[in-house]
Amino acid sequence: MGQLIDRRLNGKNKSAVNRQRFIRRFKQQIKKAVTESVSERSITDIDNGEKINIPARDISEPVFRHDQGGSSETVHPGNTDFITGDKVKRPPSGNAGSGGQASNEGEGEDDFSFELSREEFLEFFFEDLALPDLTKTQLATIIEFKPVRAGYSNDGIPTNINVIRSLKGALGRRLALGGPLRNRLNEAEQELEALQGKPDSEDTQKRITALHDEIIELKRRIGSIPFIDTFDLRYNNHIKEPKPSTRAVMFCLMDVSGSMDQARKDIAKRFFILLYLFLTRTYEHIELVFIRHHTVAKEVDEDEFFHSRETGGTVVSSALELMYDIIKARYPSGEWNIYAAQASDGDNWHDDSPICRSLLADNIMPLVQYFAYVEIMADRHQRLWDEYELVKEAYENFAMQDIASVSDIYPVFRRLFKKQQA
Repeated sequence: MGQLIDRRLNGKNKSAVNRQRFIRRFKQQIKKAVTESVSERSITDIDNGEKINIPARDISEPVFRHDQGGSSETVHPGNTDFITGDKVKRPPSGNAGSGGQASNEGEGEDDFSFELSREEFLEFFFEDLALPDLTKTQLATIIEFKPVRAGYSNDGIPTNINVIRSLKGALGRRLALGGPLRNRLNEAEQELEALQGKPDSEDTQKRITALHDEIIELKRRIGSIPFIDTFDLRYNNHIKEPKPSTRAVMFCLMDVSGSMDQARKDIAKRFFILLYLFLTRTYEHIELVFIRHHTVAKEVDEDEFFHSRETGGTVVSSALELMYDIIKARYPSGEWNIYAAQASDGDNWHDDSPICRSLLADNIMPLVQYFAYVEIMADRHQRLWDEYELVKEAYENFAMQDIASVSDIYPVFRRLFKKQQA
């Protein structure tokens, strides 16, 4: 049986293997700490690392001890408290390290603390999450081709020249072509040196002259061998390898109307930042479309979506209409997995809520894989929530949740995007 040995170097003063083993062992404690930290973070540090505290009792190791066994007598220094035959009480258990009031007795250990890196934090942060029903049946016929390396070829474009492979080929060619000539050159030079030590005669002089001419010709021929020839050039060869496509687009719709005060907007931003980090970290091929709306909707870039201060009245249907227009223009449902997430406080122009239900039920829901709606800090659900409940009854791929405070963001996010069991 073969054995694999990982000889990759670890970082300075770190043991990656031991660290991963430690994280696996205390996974539940770490996951709990990560979940609790979400509500305490600001938008700017939502994806930073985290300091984790693990109770000392959870990291204790089982230890075998050899008991003294048998009967024994021990002599201790004299005292005024005990005499022969007295039983000594067990010392009280200590509570040190866990806080509380001061005490003149007891002992213990502080909790164990260590830092999670950004990648480790996000790994726990988004564990068990996925876009529901990512692959459509009709998308199975769509094939993407990914270029992969496949050796070398004799033809290609200059940008694909493999310099090292080409120089190796040129060196081999020069050795092959110049080898016989160099051997003959060495023989001629040795013969010339031998003749120059012999007595001078007519035959000897003719032979020396002939050898001089031959040596000059051999050196010329060796020097005329080109350093590199077009025959030596080798090009990196690439072939297109078929790869099944799971192209997906996520629409992010955020209400920025006047009723969305700073606290509500902050919660909405946190929710969408979670969604953005989750999508860009988990999926290689997914596009994001950001839409902000008040009385009118506008497609914006990532920076404007999260930082613009524009506000106004509330017409939620404007965002749904813009989303539908973008789908028709750029994302045909037969070729794309379409997802949407909408965040609002539910305060909508009264006559507009039925229009939102109609847009969703008649136009958008038949095209999308999943639509998630979150209502933020509503004192009471209004007509928009009631209309959306009718959509939820008609479509299983429509989900809705409400968020009352910052601490609800992560649990709601996990409920909306929890990975489905096979």
